Amino acid sequence: MQRKWFQYWFNSPYYHILYSQRNDEEAEFLIDNLSEYLKPAPHARILDIACGRGRHAVYLNKKGYDVTGIDLSEQSIKYARQFEQRHLHFFVHDMRKLSFINYFDFSFNLFTSFGYFETEKEHVNALKAFRKGLKADGVLVLDYFNSNKIQKNLTKQEIKTVDGIEFHISKFVSEGKIIKHINFEHRNKVHAFEERVQAFQLADFERMFNNSGLQIAQTFGSYALEPYDEIKSDRLILVCKKA
Repeated sequence: MQRKWFQYWFNSPYYHILYSQRNDEEAEFLIDNLSEYLKPAPHARILDIACGRGRHAVYLNKKGYDVTGIDLSEQSIKYARQFEQRHLHFFVHDMRKLSFINYFDFSFNLFTSFGYFETEKEHVNALKAFRKGLKADGVLVLDYFNSNKIQKNLTKQEIKTVDGIEFHISKFVSEGKIIKHINFEHRNKVHAFEERVQAFQLADFERMFNNSGLQIAQTFGSYALEPYDEIKSDRLILVCKKA
């Protein structure tokens, strides 16, 4: 089977170089606010779906929760495993495939770690897997960018220099996807990567959740958990329960 863009890009060291400005403070701010809102019990079981290098998972564990992080990137999980201990574990895993049944109190899918697949069926299959992993009263939190605001304010061309590498980035919208082309030269070699994320809106999520046995209990529009505004909000954060 042909490898997809996310299998190449998220496993590349250049992905982490380009986005190295993503800091722990931002991740901890979101987790603190979600914890205050959701009030997980001590030692609650939490699944971090598409956990990357584990910044959210590690902090959740520090707050006293039993955390499992999964990600498709072997390199990200290899890095995250240095933080493993009794109540913190990381696994290479495809979010579309069932791994647990009725096990987690909460599942988090954060920082637009969704929308990567070509078909809606694949996204619904992933949501069904999320649902099956939750206990009967479990909660899924899915944090997505606000695609309305992203498309309205799209920076079509930019150059970012990080660690001496000049990344040439172009962004555009095509066939319902927000696409980013990333080109650069490093050590006399030319590199080209891309990101292709579905421009899902609230109505799309409502439909997909309905088809996967989930329902939206609350929406937020920022990491401060402010109300969602489809024009102004930076984020679309969905708090969901089993239907």
